[in-house]
Amino acid sequence: MRLRSQLIAALLPVLVAAPAMAQESAPTQQQVTPAAGVQPDAGAGAQFDPTAAPCGGDFDAWKQGITEEAKAAGVGAAGLEALEDSRIDTRVLARDRSQGVFSQTFTQFSGRMISAYRLKQGAAMMQKYGSVFARAQQEFGVQPAIVTAFWALETDFGAVQGDFGTLNALVTLSHDCRRPATFRRQIVPLLKLIDRGDLPADVKGAWAGEIGQTQMLPIDYLEDSVDGDGDGKVDLRNSAPDVIMTTAKKLEIKGWKRDQPWVQEVRVPDTLPWEQTARTNKMLISQWNAWGLTNPDGSPLKDNGLKAGLALPMGRKGPAFLTYENFDVYIEWNQSFTYALTAAVLATRFAGAPAYDPRDPEPGLSMDQMKELQNKLEAKGYDVGKVDGILGTNTRDAVRKEQIRLGIPADGWPTPDLLAKLSS
Repeated sequence: MRLRSQLIAALLPVLVAAPAMAQESAPTQQQVTPAAGVQPDAGAGAQFDPTAAPCGGDFDAWKQGITEEAKAAGVGAAGLEALEDSRIDTRVLARDRSQGVFSQTFTQFSGRMISAYRLKQGAAMMQKYGSVFARAQQEFGVQPAIVTAFWALETDFGAVQGDFGTLNALVTLSHDCRRPATFRRQIVPLLKLIDRGDLPADVKGAWAGEIGQTQMLPIDYLEDSVDGDGDGKVDLRNSAPDVIMTTAKKLEIKGWKRDQPWVQEVRVPDTLPWEQTARTNKMLISQWNAWGLTNPDGSPLKDNGLKAGLALPMGRKGPAFLTYENFDVYIEWNQSFTYALTAAVLATRFAGAPAYDPRDPEPGLSMDQMKELQNKLEAKGYDVGKVDGILGTNTRDAVRKEQIRLGIPADGWPTPDLLAKLSS
């Protein structure tokens, strides 16, 4: 089988290191990747049940429990010494609580992230490391454009990998009781990497514990990394071949289907069975053709025999994309739909597609209006998660159900008109 910065840090306060936008000069800003990309990873090889791990309380006493766990897992003196020196980083907690990036619309976010610099630099990287990309595609079935897009979005090709102490970040987020299980399973793998000399004790990366040019978690680094340059070691911070091969392998592990498409821009007709339009509701291309979907130029879709869902990130009047099974891997990489779709569309640009048509979507809701909407949906019995003003999956699903109930096109895009209807 699922991206991780000061101009963008100001714009995207939760990304891991967000670099240059639309300028042609090399990146100098810090980039960040939404924390939604940090997920528990099955098969992590942990020696304990992280869901039952304690959190909070006296820090030194809590850390002693980690020490005992590390010793039992075979961590040696260097790793244990690094753990002893670890501390709480309040900057990490502040970043974890900040979710402003998720309030941006798809066109806002993708417009900033799919920059002229990234497109130019990505093309150069694909040419420079052409033989490595070819080897990665042969071994793992992942197209060069896919890896390049993640490489671009995560760290601007290694230029901005984050300035948070990785061990401190993981210790902080594991001691904190918001999502301890997600992060605690990463500590022992990091200590093993430090213990065997693969990483220094003061290694730095993203605020949520990711390391290297495509922001791998320690478990991934320990268990699934690939020596792409053949020097006998893996260096995901400095070796581009190691980064390319490891990223391709990780995508294959997450379920990437060899050489298959991932996303495709389409034009939607004015009328559709809108209740059928959702990323997860996959239909044969022949069915979408029958319902009147076309290529952006109006020509019929090529029937490739595959199934795809229809993603409408800003409703039926905004940009539209068919999302194939491989797009689900993007969601596995980062659960933010906006980030995942941006990464997928950037990959199509590296593969030769033109810029997508933003069309003319209906105005959406402000963050305060979104919170009002979520409160109303919650009052109706929907589980929207936290009332945070963010259009996440649960909120989209609830919006679709209310649109169906009200007899309006169920495109999952909340508008002031929908809010007014719910208010009345």
